[in-house]
Amino acid sequence: MPDLRLGVLGYGLRGSIARTAHRPGAGARVTALADHDPRARAEAAPAFPGARICTDHRRVVEDPDVDAVLVLTPDHTHADLAREALKAGKPVFVEKPLAVDIESCDNVLRTARETGTRLYVGHNMRHMPVVRLMRDIIRRGEIGAVRTIWVRHFVGYGGDWYFKDWHAEQRCTNGLLLQKAAHDIDVLHWLADGYTERVQALGDLMVYGDNPHRRAPGEPKTDDWYTKDGHWPPHTQRGLNPVIDVEDVSLVNMRLDNGVLAAYQQCHFTPDYWRNYTVIGDAGRLENFGDGPGGAVRVWNSRRSGYRAEPDAEYRVPTVEDNAGHGGADPLLIDEFVRFARDGGLTDTSPVAARMSVAAGVRATESLRTGGTPRAVPPLDPELAAYFERGQTG
Repeated sequence: MPDLRLGVLGYGLRGSIARTAHRPGAGARVTALADHDPRARAEAAPAFPGARICTDHRRVVEDPDVDAVLVLTPDHTHADLAREALKAGKPVFVEKPLAVDIESCDNVLRTARETGTRLYVGHNMRHMPVVRLMRDIIRRGEIGAVRTIWVRHFVGYGGDWYFKDWHAEQRCTNGLLLQKAAHDIDVLHWLADGYTERVQALGDLMVYGDNPHRRAPGEPKTDDWYTKDGHWPPHTQRGLNPVIDVEDVSLVNMRLDNGVLAAYQQCHFTPDYWRNYTVIGDAGRLENFGDGPGGAVRVWNSRRSGYRAEPDAEYRVPTVEDNAGHGGADPLLIDEFVRFARDGGLTDTSPVAARMSVAAGVRATESLRTGGTPRAVPPLDPELAAYFERGQTG
């Protein structure tokens, strides 16, 4: 079977997705790529020998040698670029989030249905081994029916990753409760088997807003913008984005449409980086300790007691391919997309779920910016939801 020919829009921080997808002779290869940044184009050329490298995304979307398109550009451009590719009849992979507002999400979904073109949203955490392990434990009934979920996200490298470029600006992301939390909200929905219908949130810009060490407008990021062990404590950060108007800490309460209550907390100035999920059912609870290889999910479900460190069951997070992105999830994500682009069918990721995670993030952001006023999350049109739940057929 010939390789699926991929066109790539954007080769910035998520360029790793394109490199993962480029597998000449093994199912997929990048044949065209567009990026406005000359440095990005220079880096892309040796990564994809023989590919057409250009500045205009339309040359990629309209290229007859492109079978499917990967949208890896900044968040606020996702919806428009995805719709262009869908209208051109090219199956589309959109890096999360699907859009930065609810209306744009719905427009993308409607365009996919109207054109009959396949749409895939890259919520890679559904393929992370720790998430699938928690999902399996829940499905086996080891903690009974899920009643509440608490998620804490310690973003230890937040100052490097989210406050030195466009991520720090509301106009590009809406806020980090959408941009960053869209993954976790989607996983929370997946584990709870429901979608958020009401949210209440508080948040603030506590640390990075007071840092005066900003780049001048138009000045590129420094070469040492990220170091694994440096830039600590947070006030030592330098070269921050000229504009910073998103929150660096946030707390969200959610009620799902199936009655599950959930909480999500995100902090961008912690010394450690990991996610902690606690899922409590009516017959036990589980909690992850670490979210990569070497980590574990522990279950308490045999009896009541005071504090006890020893669980009733412990499951190790499976070992995955070394250096595979997002804990081994990215190659599996690309496998699923390539299969879906070729053959269609159901996928573990879901455009409906992607839309609902954005909707929850948007309404939570509105809540925290209006003093914590509760907000209703609008459901998706039932007919549109049904189309995607059928695997984008009929």
